[in-house]
Amino acid sequence: MSVSDSSTSPTHSRLCCLCSVKVHNLRWIPLLASFPSSTKKSFEVLGPTDSIVAVAGEDIILPCYLKPNISAEDMTVDWLNLDFLDGRVFRYQNSEIIRDDQIPSYRRRTSLFKEELWRGNTSLKLTRVQGTDEGHYKCLIQSKSWYDDITVQVLVKAVGSKPVVSIEGHREGGMGLLCETEGWHPEPELVWLDSKGVHLSAGPPEIDKDFKGFYRVKQHVIVQETDTNRFTCRVQQSQINEKMETDIHLP
Repeated sequence: MSVSDSSTSPTHSRLCCLCSVKVHNLRWIPLLASFPSSTKKSFEVLGPTDSIVAVAGEDIILPCYLKPNISAEDMTVDWLNLDFLDGRVFRYQNSEIIRDDQIPSYRRRTSLFKEELWRGNTSLKLTRVQGTDEGHYKCLIQSKSWYDDITVQVLVKAVGSKPVVSIEGHREGGMGLLCETEGWHPEPELVWLDSKGVHLSAGPPEIDKDFKGFYRVKQHVIVQETDTNRFTCRVQQSQINEKMETDIHLP
C-alpha cells in the first residue's frame, strides 16, 4: 500500500484532510485524515448537597472543589453570599486575595487553604460564626476559558441566655412582669405559664437583632393573684430543639 501526494506544496499537504490510497493497484480510495484539534479545558465545581449547620462562635468549612482535581492556583475563586445585594465574601485572583469589595462583616474571618489550591480544593474557612452568616453561598471558579459554580446553604444555630424575669409593679388588672432573653438564632419564642403549666395571655413580643444577627426578645404580661403566685417564663426554639425556663414567685 502506498499513499500518494495530492500536491507538491508542503503547506497544502499539511492542511489537506482528504487524501487517496491506492490498494493493490486496483483503485483509489478516499481517506479522511484526522488531525488533533485544540479543546477547551473544562472542569466541574462540586460541593455538599445538604445544608451546613454552624454553631455560633465556632469555625466552619464550606466545601468546594474541582473535578478533575486540577490546580486552581491560576484561576479566580469567588465566594458570594446571595442574600446580600453586593455579596462578595471572598475573592482570590492572580494569586492574591482581593479585599476591596468584601462585605465588612467577613473581614479577617475568611480564608482559603492556599496549600490545597494545586489539587483543586477551593473550600472556604469561616471563623467565629455569627447570625448574619446564615444564607446561601455561591462558590464560583473561573479559568481563562471556562467557569462553573455551586451553591451551599448555611444555617446558624445559637443558644441564647436564660430568661430574666423582673417585676414592673402594679398594673390595671394585676401585677406587671417582664421577661427578656438574648443571643438566639433562629428567632425564639417566649411563653408565659402559671403554676399549673397553663399558658397566660401576654402582650406581643418585642423582637430585634444585634449587629451580629442574634435575636433579643422581651415580653410583658399582667398576672393576677393565685394560690401559689408562681409564674414561669419559657424561651423555646423548636428548630434547634432548645428551651429554658425561669420561675418567679410573687410575695
